[in-house]
Amino acid sequence: MTKKDVSLYNPLNLIDYETEDIIPEGGFGAVLARAGVGKTAFLVQIAISALVRGKNVLHISLDNPVEKVSLWYKEVFSNLVKQYKTDRVWESILPHRFIMTFKVEGFSVPKLEERLTDLTEQNIFSPDIVVIDGLPFDESTQNSFPGLKALAKKHSMCIWFAVRIHRHEQQNTDGMPVRFSKVADLFDLAIQLKPEGKEIHVRTLKGAKTVEHPVLLLDPSTMMIKNSSL
Repeated sequence: MTKKDVSLYNPLNLIDYETEDIIPEGGFGAVLARAGVGKTAFLVQIAISALVRGKNVLHISLDNPVEKVSLWYKEVFSNLVKQYKTDRVWESILPHRFIMTFKVEGFSVPKLEERLTDLTEQNIFSPDIVVIDGLPFDESTQNSFPGLKALAKKHSMCIWFAVRIHRHEQQNTDGMPVRFSKVADLFDLAIQLKPEGKEIHVRTLKGAKTVEHPVLLLDPSTMMIKNSSL
């Protein structure tokens, strides 16, 4: 199995996004779901697809240590390639990934910019894509998003967020969680993982694509996205 084969498993391809860079430089994307439904697994699939295309991915975790995040990548990659022997592919993508951790209360735009500057000015790492996992979407962080947007544009990168929502969270008329809708204008793409019975459906809340696509499911045994018709 080659890098090209792995890149074909990008879950966004299943939602009819055929271009490589779904979100423009300076853009925001979000994956929304309740706790434990699969936000991180979905974002790691997107990240791995970018890594095999030579993109640099900075994964920022506010919940888990580096070791646990690294294990997520290894498990998702293993599920992607299954029986194929791909040690060389795995080893070749690792230099394009950098994992950074913060405590939730210690995260701020100025602190992130300081650490980014340290990495880029010393030619250690310059991200094309940033994944932020564990940032609360509440009043405590609402004012951070314009600053994060400016930072993304300054560094010519896009940012994906894992957004935790709750079972009975209030929604607006478009079916979008109210708390997220307050910052939704800053986002180019928003995807929800929604449990329905024993299945987890993938639903596009906001994005350029308006065409109907097949029902997509999250496989609970592998945490991978699949077409329900397969």
